[in-house]
Amino acid sequence: MAKLNIGDQAPDFSLPNQDGSEVSLGNYRGKQHVVLYFYPKNETPGCTKEACGFRDSYEDFMEAGAEVIGVSADSVSSHKAFQTNRRLPFQLLSDRGGEVRKKYGVSGSLMGLLPGRETFLIDKEGTVQMKFSSQFQIDEHIQSALTKLKGL
Repeated sequence: MAKLNIGDQAPDFSLPNQDGSEVSLGNYRGKQHVVLYFYPKNETPGCTKEACGFRDSYEDFMEAGAEVIGVSADSVSSHKAFQTNRRLPFQLLSDRGGEVRKKYGVSGSLMGLLPGRETFLIDKEGTVQMKFSSQFQIDEHIQSALTKLKGL
């Protein structure tokens, strides 16, 4: 699994969102920055904290010209329930086979028992401007992305 680095072109993908509609990274090219965050599992304590942190800062991301998109291996129906339960204003994408996770080089953590938690800021041209990986510094994912975004 190749690691994606700052300055690399972000791999394009198409995945179903919480409503079953296909979402492609390419749809945002030339229009909006994207904060793409990979997380382990819906409704777990850390993932709920992270999603709610992005929710609470969502207007700041939008004002800075970015869309927030969450990705995990959970099903479309699980994403729909999580989005509804937590009032998430952004899309959650279902990467059931982990192919997009692999394209982005997001590895597992805790001896491979959990999927990794990693956030990427992708600019309008599709270039990775920031990446942050930490299973436990959950608030840093949001703050790092917002700080970098405001500097673009």
